[in-house]
Amino acid sequence: MAEEEKILTRQGFEEIEKELEQLSTVRRHEVAEALKEARSFGDLSENAEYDAAKNEQAEIEARINTLENILKNAKVVEEDEIDRETVNLGGKIRIKNLKTKEESSYQIVSSIESDPFVGRLSSESIVGAALLGKKVGDKISVQVPDGIAKYQILEIL
Repeated sequence: MAEEEKILTRQGFEEIEKELEQLSTVRRHEVAEALKEARSFGDLSENAEYDAAKNEQAEIEARINTLENILKNAKVVEEDEIDRETVNLGGKIRIKNLKTKEESSYQIVSSIESDPFVGRLSSESIVGAALLGKKVGDKISVQVPDGIAKYQILEIL
């Protein structure tokens, strides 16, 4: 079965490469050292340090595997390929909350890269999905946990 293609921005791809490099070199080595030290304490059956290091090692290896699979199946959306006539994955937008009149800027990204607190809105989120394909001036209404949110697209950057 073929893996699902992961669409990433160039920035997201590079961030994943950087995290993978950090885990594969620095963190892997640190945990190996912690395991070596914990083994030196003797009886492994009641060695909390050893158990913690083994658990951390398993988490790091799982994350490395996940990141390698993401990169292997990644399709990078380049800045100059993004259609700026409509809201698309990788595109940057400025929207206005029609209830609060507050304006916000976001980049529409895959769920892998999503972090709304730094302006990276998932294309799979309720709001992100509703924005896809829309044009400047379009309004959307979406059901969010605290009611209906209404937005207008002010600009596609």
